[in-house]
Amino acid sequence: MLNHRAICLKSRDMAALPVLAVRMYLLIKHLIALICSSAMLLVLMLSTASAENRCKTLVVSGNPEYPPLLWQDRDAPDTLIGVVPALLKEIVEPMGIIVEVRHVGSWARVQHLARAGELDMVAGAFMTTERFGYMDYILPPILQLPTSVWVPAGQEFLYRHWPDLLGKTGSTLIGNSFGQNFDRYAEENLNIVPVRSIRQSFLMAQAKRVDYVLYEKLQGQAKLAREGKAGQFTALDPPVSSEGLFFTFPKQSPCNNYDFREAVADTLYKLVQSGRVEELIAEYNDLYVQRN
Repeated sequence: MLNHRAICLKSRDMAALPVLAVRMYLLIKHLIALICSSAMLLVLMLSTASAENRCKTLVVSGNPEYPPLLWQDRDAPDTLIGVVPALLKEIVEPMGIIVEVRHVGSWARVQHLARAGELDMVAGAFMTTERFGYMDYILPPILQLPTSVWVPAGQEFLYRHWPDLLGKTGSTLIGNSFGQNFDRYAEENLNIVPVRSIRQSFLMAQAKRVDYVLYEKLQGQAKLAREGKAGQFTALDPPVSSEGLFFTFPKQSPCNNYDFREAVADTLYKLVQSGRVEELIAEYNDLYVQRN
């Protein structure tokens, strides 16, 4: 076996060796380099092949109460359609990966499945400390979403900041987050009734069972327009929060690897910068509102 000195001989040592020994030394050195290069190439090929085998299909879900970004397809009830699925397919399908955006139930159930590693991606989530524990976020955000205090027309009240909601009852979706700071304030100070459907929240407000509805402004406008109630509710200013909406990979997903995340992030950045998200919002907002 060659020792360390044999591999690290200096030129002055080599001059003193017989020609045959020098040739053997150079041959062994060349073989070692060749073996190392081959091993590295093999590891890279196996890693790439393994990632491709694991990620031929990307199983995705998200909040089904999120038009025009996400909603349940009436013609294919097990599927979610909207801005976010369309954007994701533009990013991922050119990589040769099939995207399945499934309707798996409520937003709370989507989060449960992501935590359990039963989804490969969540198509749209705000950042919270809890979610950092089981999901990796992709930058940049898809877009910024303001969340509004919605009240029935004629029942407006003075609202300037969060404390103006004290003593009132609100409603929103189970498991909804509106940013870390507001979530903490609401948990400690506000009375908010969680429900499975945002439609139920708006009906409760009209029946005066709650005073307001917490819901994103874009989604609220789309929901109310589709139901012919656009003039029956008012979004109070200012918003309670404005948060970035992100694609996320559950940590337990076999598709969650560095190279894939970086590839998604690079293409997402280009599409966001090009204004593609705004184009899709206009397209899918019209589609959702007209599908009565």
